[in-house]
Amino acid sequence: MPSKLPIAVIGAGPVGLAAAAQLMKRGLRPLVLESGPSAGTSLRAWGHVRVFSPWRYVIENSAAELLHRSGWIAPDPEELPTGAEIVERYLDPLARLAEIAPHVAYGSTVTAVTRENLDKVTSRGRGASPFVIRYVDASGEEKAVLASAVLDASGTWRRPSPMGVDGLPVIGESKAGGRIAYGIPDVSGVGKPDYAAASILVVGSGHSAINVVLALLEVQKTAPTTAISWALRRNGIDRLLGGGLNDQLPARGDLGLAAKEAIDSGRVKLLAPFAVQSVRENGGRLDVEALHDGRHERLAVDRIVVATGFRPDLDILKELRLDLDPAVEAPHRLAPMIDPNLHSCGTVPPHGVVELTQPEPGFFIVGSKSYGRAPTFLMATGYEQVRSVVAELAGDSNAAREVHLVLPETGVCSVTNPVLAEAASGGCCGGPALSEVDACCIADMKAKTDGKAGCGCGTSTAVERNDVEPAE
Repeated sequence: MPSKLPIAVIGAGPVGLAAAAQLMKRGLRPLVLESGPSAGTSLRAWGHVRVFSPWRYVIENSAAELLHRSGWIAPDPEELPTGAEIVERYLDPLARLAEIAPHVAYGSTVTAVTRENLDKVTSRGRGASPFVIRYVDASGEEKAVLASAVLDASGTWRRPSPMGVDGLPVIGESKAGGRIAYGIPDVSGVGKPDYAAASILVVGSGHSAINVVLALLEVQKTAPTTAISWALRRNGIDRLLGGGLNDQLPARGDLGLAAKEAIDSGRVKLLAPFAVQSVRENGGRLDVEALHDGRHERLAVDRIVVATGFRPDLDILKELRLDLDPAVEAPHRLAPMIDPNLHSCGTVPPHGVVELTQPEPGFFIVGSKSYGRAPTFLMATGYEQVRSVVAELAGDSNAAREVHLVLPETGVCSVTNPVLAEAASGGCCGGPALSEVDACCIADMKAKTDGKAGCGCGTSTAVERNDVEPAE
C-alpha cells in the first residue's frame, strides 16, 4: 500500500474516532470523513437516551490517553451517560484535540469506495492500487480522495429497518411518513406535543422499543388519555422475557421489568404476534390493517413509532469485493457469533482483524456496521475491533491477533429481580434459549458442535455483554 497516503475512516462516531486515535498512536495518518457537521452526529439524534454501559466501557483507551494530556477530566467511570453526554463530554473534546482535529473532514458524505482505475471485476494489480473515496462536501460539490486503507465505521443509525415483517415497508408506509417515526424519538421531550393525549402504536420487540414505551408512559402521567399499543411482529411475551426482559445488566434489567409492569397493569396494550399489512392516512389519523395472532384486525392511531432495528448501507461498497453473510450482512466469519437465528444469549467471543478481513485487502467494516442486521452491539467491541485492525495495518501482526475483551463477570450474568435471576440460572446468561433455538449462545453452539455438553455461560470467561445500545 502507498505509505504516503492516509488511512480513511468513514464516520466520526465513537468507533471512528477511536480508530483515528489508534492510528495516531501507531504513527499512521488518518483521514476521517464525517457526513454531519460535528463529531457524533448520529449520537445526537438519540441524545435523550441513557445507555446501559457505564463510562468506563464508553471511553476508548487510546482516546483517553490523548484527552488526559490536554487536561481533560474523565467522567465518573460508573455513571451511565446519555447519548448527548457521550458527545459533549467525550467525543467533542476528543475531536477538538490538536492531534485529531486536522484529520477530520465534516460535511463529507461518502457516496462510493473503489480502487483507483479498477472496477470490481479487475484482479490484476488490485492489492497495490490505492482506494478512491468519492464524497460530497458541505457545499454539495462532488470530490474524491485517495487512501491506502479504509475503515468503514459509518454505523447503521441512518438506515432504520421498516415496519414490514418481511423486511419491506408495508403498503402506505412511505406515504404516511409524516406520522411515523423510527428508532428512539424523543417522545417525552421535544416531541411531546405530538404524542401527548394521542393514540400511539409502537412496533418492535427490543430495548429500543422498551425505551420508547417507557418514555410514552412518562407522557401518560401528565396526559392520561395517551393510549399506548405495543406490537411485537413475530413472538409474544415469551420472546420478550427470554431475550429482552430477563437481562444481565442491572440498568437494562430494570428497564425491562418496568415495561412488564406497565403491560400487567394495562397501561400498555400488548399486541403479539402483530404483522402490519398496510397503513393509510385518514382524516388526520392512520388506519392500520394487520394480522393479529393470525386474524385480520384494524385499528386507528395518531402516530406510529417503528423500533425494528437497523441495517447497513452497502450501496457505497458496491465496487469492492466483500464476503458478507447472506442473512445477517455481517463479515462472513463474524456472522455465526451474532446471528440471532443461532443463539439467544448475548455472549460473543472477542474478535478482530481475523474475523473482519475482507477479500478486498486493506478494507474493513468496523463498529455497529460490522454487525450488519444483527440486533446487538457494544461500543467496547468496536474499540477492540479497531485496535486489532490498526495493529495489522501497522505491521504488528502479533498484537492484531492477541484479541481480548476484558469485562467483569458481574457485568455478564447478573439480574436484579429474584424471579429473573432464577430463570437465568438455567445455564445461559440472558435467560433460557427460545424453544426453536438449538443453543443458548455461541459458546453453547461451539460446545455442541464439538460433541461437548456444557456451554460455559455464566463462568468467569471474558465475554461480550449483550448491550443493545443505539447504533453509532
